[in-house]
Amino acid sequence: MAEQMYDRALQGQKKTLGQDHIETLRTMNNLGLVYWNQGKLKIAEQMYNEALQGKEKTLGLDHPETLRIVDNLGELYVDQNELEAAEQMYNRAPQGREKELGPSHTETLETVHKFGNLLKKGNIKEAEQMYQRAMLGLEEALNSEHTLTLQVVDSFGELRMEQERLTEAGQMFERVLQGHKRTLGPKHISTLKVVSNLGLLAMNQGKLEEAEQRYQQALGGFEKSLGVLQAKIYIPALDTLENIGQLYASTGRLEQAREMNKRALEGIEVVFGRSSQRYSKLSTVVAGLDKPVDIETLSLER
Repeated sequence: MAEQMYDRALQGQKKTLGQDHIETLRTMNNLGLVYWNQGKLKIAEQMYNEALQGKEKTLGLDHPETLRIVDNLGELYVDQNELEAAEQMYNRAPQGREKELGPSHTETLETVHKFGNLLKKGNIKEAEQMYQRAMLGLEEALNSEHTLTLQVVDSFGELRMEQERLTEAGQMFERVLQGHKRTLGPKHISTLKVVSNLGLLAMNQGKLEEAEQRYQQALGGFEKSLGVLQAKIYIPALDTLENIGQLYASTGRLEQAREMNKRALEGIEVVFGRSSQRYSKLSTVVAGLDKPVDIETLSLER
């Protein structure tokens, strides 16, 4: 519905206002976000790039609206694991936003947070510095329970979990969970994403029953909030499916593991494509589940 609405508006604006009119370009950006949320990442990328070229031409390289699209593209490239392209975007966006808005502006700090998400994949120390700066800055500019602040805390918790600092990770996730419940509600997809993270934390702590309960709560919530079809291509839901599959495999429930991983694989094919590294890795796991293998080989490196 949203896709049709924005697409119809875009075609009308192109005819009446022109390709590079600011309202046309804003609609392109919105349509890119719709495609992204639908899991159509390549189409979203094309839409963002088209909007970016138009805004650079109409508004300039360092205009806040231009940099907002640069920021979106960086995050989209991270989702697609295109890290070099993401780094190019994030090297540009924070500098531009600091220049135009100042180092303590909330949009600057949002970009710092997203840059941390990129750095987390290869430079943990710098990622930690980015998260600290964004978290402290947003706490001061907004408050400790604002959604933007809690998004940084959630990312920081994921980093702590990767560092095996599980007690700190748990404290951060609980802070985010309680904050989201108060401000967004228990059924919001941002709240459910934290529930899934708490499931992964419990699994890393060997609390498998709790992990399974968390995963099932998150997955059921995603399907109710988004609808079953949309949940099939929602990246946090796909993460949850893979994690449930890994849990089932590790406890010898191979039929259930096969079902979860095949469901995840279908969504990953739509979102990332058959040529993606993520699809290739999970395909190997699914193939292993179709024949007798040592359970230890079924854990998916992510």
